[in-house]
Amino acid sequence: MTTATTASVRPPARPASFGPARTIRLGLSRVGHELRAYFRQGDTVFFTFLFPLLMLTIFSVAFSNGDFGRTPEGDPVTAAQFYLPAMLAAGVLLSGLQNMAIDIATERSDGTLKRLAGTPLSPVSYFIGKIGQVLVTGLAQAALLIVAARVAFDVPLPTEPEHWATFAWVFLLGVTTCAILGIGLAGLPRSGKSASAVIIPIVLVLQFISGVYIQFTMLPEWLQNVANLFPLAWLAHGMRSVFLPADYAALEAGGEWNLVGIAIACGIWLVAGLVATRLTFRWIRKDG
Repeated sequence: MTTATTASVRPPARPASFGPARTIRLGLSRVGHELRAYFRQGDTVFFTFLFPLLMLTIFSVAFSNGDFGRTPEGDPVTAAQFYLPAMLAAGVLLSGLQNMAIDIATERSDGTLKRLAGTPLSPVSYFIGKIGQVLVTGLAQAALLIVAARVAFDVPLPTEPEHWATFAWVFLLGVTTCAILGIGLAGLPRSGKSASAVIIPIVLVLQFISGVYIQFTMLPEWLQNVANLFPLAWLAHGMRSVFLPADYAALEAGGEWNLVGIAIACGIWLVAGLVATRLTFRWIRKDG
């Protein structure tokens, strides 16, 4: 009798936790769902995917007669060539931080995260799906920008393999860092309706002080120092080192391409974003 009673009140066995292989497999399968959901949202596609291309076109046409210096061969640096690195860096920020923060805040508000909490999908698998979507769309966006700059505005592209290697690691580090920071910032808006109002001003301010729309060296030194505290200024710096002539390094702070600084700055923000995500992410807001 005692044995039966003990058995009847024994708590049910906890389900076995999923191993890393299943976690990764679920996350990768989630990437396709995230991509389909992304391209079904016209406003998201425009403001995060096509917006840098639109701005590159506007700046290239509006400042087509501007003086942006010359290459070592004596050819003029066009507005399109000058602004291409900035738009690539801005695209990383938009696809990563802005899109991720608004998307997750909206999904938390409309109950999507609450429903996912009742499925086998773990937060890690969910993040793999989100970051995978950002990597795919960010890469497609960068390719579109580069092809448009070359075909429509005759922008010369690097021929040295080391320049493209620099582009690859700066892009991958930048998009991963921005995506992780976007997850961390997703908890800031109190609702999906307020997400755009909270996140977009942050993104706009970062673009204006980081040399995206205004030449970085034209900003006051104190504002350059503030911008260098954030990853976007370093991403723009890295993209300029790839697509602008080597002589343009003299216009940078320190007078050289500081690739080590890019890795350190983005690495610090990546770790900070991971810590913030670990401490703040919940399927449901505690105050919701």
